Amino acid sequence: MLRLIAPLIALTVLAAPAFAACQGNDLRPAMDMDQQARLAERLDGRPYSTGNHWTAEKDGERLHLIGTVHLQDPRLDAPVARLTPLIESAAMVLVELTTQGRDALTASMAREPGIMILQDTTLPELMTEDDWQLLSSAVTARGVPPFVAAKFQPWYVSMLLSMPACLAQDLATQQGLDFQIETRADAAGVPTRALEDFDAAIRIFGEIPIEVQITMLRAALIAPEGAEDLLETLMAAYAEERHAESWLVTTLLAAGADGVSDTQNDAAEAAFEQRLLTERNIAWIPVIEQALADTDGPVIAAFGAAHLSGENGVLNLLAQKGYRLTRQPF
Repeated sequence: MLRLIAPLIALTVLAAPAFAACQGNDLRPAMDMDQQARLAERLDGRPYSTGNHWTAEKDGERLHLIGTVHLQDPRLDAPVARLTPLIESAAMVLVELTTQGRDALTASMAREPGIMILQDTTLPELMTEDDWQLLSSAVTARGVPPFVAAKFQPWYVSMLLSMPACLAQDLATQQGLDFQIETRADAAGVPTRALEDFDAAIRIFGEIPIEVQITMLRAALIAPEGAEDLLETLMAAYAEERHAESWLVTTLLAAGADGVSDTQNDAAEAAFEQRLLTERNIAWIPVIEQALADTDGPVIAAFGAAHLSGENGVLNLLAQKGYRLTRQPF
């Protein structure tokens, strides 16, 4: 089942290296007419559904908003080159998680194993035997022994499985678009600031009810080629600056119930979007406005592209506060 994997890939805080080892295909050309119609319906009227680079202006302040992917891909080379002069001339760069934040998060997880580790149960106790066997095979393909995975929080294993096995061995080399923007800012002496506490996203994952986490985990148990195809579909849509489509398209590509009802899917998807997108978007607005108040030059805010669109997307939230939004070249 693919429905819940899109947000896991789109929102994961990990970055992955280039896709050279993966052979996925963009699934959109194979969508049938019904799927295409349903996708068009979901995109119709959705605020700010395209464009990876926007400016927001108000009272003489200028803000650049860049929707990113937390992945490295050759298709990002040209946008990075075009954005570099803008980064170097900025007064401040905001990102979801700074390099210092990553280090702090690593230390925090070492101090607080409960963030990552189940305390009173194990995954085999929370899953059916068939699902556990599927999971065992999936984590083994990603270099994680099943007896280790058995103790991980379900949300973390879901994130691991959202990355195809062809990438899983190289996750240590974190050079996603966010990382590249921060690196160029640091090299130019441009200060960087986090949009939220370093552990905000991780703690939100942990606060999702365990039954929703298990639904997410069961949804992640797809064939290896399915994960590769899904990742390529997301990246291809993003490269076309169709970021809302990259978020929504995979919800239309479900392979069937697989023991998870539509009601369960809908509830899990809604909880995920509310906690990981809407609530964080709202919390970021005062941080962005404070950065504008603290500087005399343009500010760049770079964050996962899934946060851009929709009624509660960052762009629409700024528009509601009186900012004039203009799409810019990416």
